[in-house]
Amino acid sequence: MSCPIPAGFHALPLPIVQLSLAAVLKCGQSFRWSIFPLSSGPVPPSHPTHEYRLCLRDRVVCLRQSPDTLYYSTVLPTRDQHASSTIFEEEKVRKETLDWIRDYFQLDVDLLHLYNDWSQRDPVFKSFRDRFEGIRMLRQDPWENLISFICSSNNNISRITKMVTSLCEHFSPPLLSLPPPELYSDSSASSLLSPPATPLSERPLSQSQQQEDMSTERSLRTYHPFPSPAALASSSVASILRSLGFGYRAEYVQKTAQMLSEAHPPKSEDDDSAERYLRTLRDMSTGEAREALLGFMGVGRKVADCVLLMSLDKKEVVPVDTHVHQIAMRYYGVSSGSKARSNGKIPMTPKIYDQVNAKLAEVWGDYAGWAHSVLFTADLKSFSTYGLDIPTPVPASSVSDLFTGLPTPPITPSPSPTKSRGKRRKAAVLVPETSISAKEESTDEIIQDDSSLSLAERVKKRRRVTILAKR
Repeated sequence: MSCPIPAGFHALPLPIVQLSLAAVLKCGQSFRWSIFPLSSGPVPPSHPTHEYRLCLRDRVVCLRQSPDTLYYSTVLPTRDQHASSTIFEEEKVRKETLDWIRDYFQLDVDLLHLYNDWSQRDPVFKSFRDRFEGIRMLRQDPWENLISFICSSNNNISRITKMVTSLCEHFSPPLLSLPPPELYSDSSASSLLSPPATPLSERPLSQSQQQEDMSTERSLRTYHPFPSPAALASSSVASILRSLGFGYRAEYVQKTAQMLSEAHPPKSEDDDSAERYLRTLRDMSTGEAREALLGFMGVGRKVADCVLLMSLDKKEVVPVDTHVHQIAMRYYGVSSGSKARSNGKIPMTPKIYDQVNAKLAEVWGDYAGWAHSVLFTADLKSFSTYGLDIPTPVPASSVSDLFTGLPTPPITPSPSPTKSRGKRRKAAVLVPETSISAKEESTDEIIQDDSSLSLAERVKKRRRVTILAKR
């Protein structure tokens, strides 16, 4: 049985081979997504297992995912209790969120086409593709991306996440508070087919409701937007960040914010001149944008390249760290370049960095940065058991119909652009605009499964069961 649309959500048809939230939002690209399980027990493989939330400047975006659909909902700050929104206003908010989703996840890029191209080019990538499908690059806000990766120096994903969370909580006022999403009551199909009409997780709460909810077991979570450069520019910020455990990165964050704010001072409280400047780097060549980023405190080649790839549209850039260097040595014949230190690590020199970057760009072509993220994810310890129960091929034929007649990325390699890219083209729509209605949902057999598996793992396990049943 297919999944009903959760109350308060809209549905965007999108197969998991094009986007896997379970992988993309946990692999070290973004560090502010809150992730909530939707069940403490087994869940049918056609249903979402988690809800993902991100606080933007003016709203919280909530996402859920089934094997073939992305569900999205918007929560706005509580308005006057006597005010009511019109259908026009609600549709405007829905469209704004949908446009943000398409831009943030870069849904104008056919990821399946890229996976097929990389698999033809590279037998190593082909060996990983079935386990790690749906991994695409995010198109993040450059300011948030820059500060997050300044914090990433000599750090791990868990600690970076804590630091970024502390940054938001201490330097950005709260936007709204929400309880966690309601859990499925049990693993039966009937409970999943009858979601509550107005779950708390899909509506903002008034102050009195918030106080009442605090007395219950379901505690509220407060959501803060990412702080502006002006909020972090004061010299006193560095000492506060040190007290929060930022270490030497505290000065880097504060100085970078100060440099931006002084060079592009806001003309009003809502003016984001500094952030607009960073967005203009998208229109520069890769070399020019990199040089601009290297001028900030705490930004070296690797941090700059992460920002180029993850927020400035430079898809060919491959950020190189020890993980990527080891991948290049293990699979692509790149030499170590120098002797290992006493701790066993090989020092990263500019020469090694350039060699690794050039080799991987040669192997993967124009979208080398995107391809690198798949193998980087596969090399993370937290993904060591990800998708192991699933050696089934990707059903390309079931996905290609969505992209008939639509433009696809080039498959021939090209050097990094040296001229200004100009404005990023408007995203081509890969999926239907209309939401799926409950009347259009088809039925299928519900397969009980272990909810500890990710959605991608459960989808592939279901495919395996189907194949075995046909034998």
